[in-house]
Amino acid sequence: MHKYYIFYKPYLTISQFSPEGDKVTLAHHLPDIPKDVYPVGRLDHDSEGLLLLTSDKSLTNQLLNPAFGHKRTYYVQVDGAITPEAIAQLKSGVTISIDGKQYRTKKAEVVLLTGEPLLPERNPPIRVRKSIPVSWISITLTEGKNRQVRRMTAAVGFPTLRLVRYSISNVTMAGIQPGEFRIYDADIIASLLKK
Repeated sequence: MHKYYIFYKPYLTISQFSPEGDKVTLAHHLPDIPKDVYPVGRLDHDSEGLLLLTSDKSLTNQLLNPAFGHKRTYYVQVDGAITPEAIAQLKSGVTISIDGKQYRTKKAEVVLLTGEPLLPERNPPIRVRKSIPVSWISITLTEGKNRQVRRMTAAVGFPTLRLVRYSISNVTMAGIQPGEFRIYDADIIASLLKK
């Protein structure tokens, strides 16, 4: 029987079980997880949010294969009052550098949020600078290049301050706090991942 875990990866945790220097790993939060369970994809050390872990290799392949185009939605706090022009650029695709090569991102769904999304406090919190505004956007991608969201917002002049992956398809981290997990069965995961 395959196992399926939905985990809220906290800020400054790396998306692996094996040790790497003195960094906090998944093993710190999930010490009793079966040895054949691995994260599907990854979230950067300085990003937070939804991480799906499973022993189901076919599901892992399906989620990581760009041909399937599973949507991933992120809540992104950016530095400055983001402009309609910048949002339009993000929607249509921007050119970023991946491994030293220029890459044009696919079209994305981007929405300016009217306020801060309902998220747990980050620990440590974002440094507040009263003289500089911040904006929150929701960005939905069907691809996952290395540090893509951060590279995209930087490319349009609004660097990312906080990045939280909220969902993969219809699997969300609603109701889960940083460091917490939920266990699901295959039927629920399959229904949530249907487009």
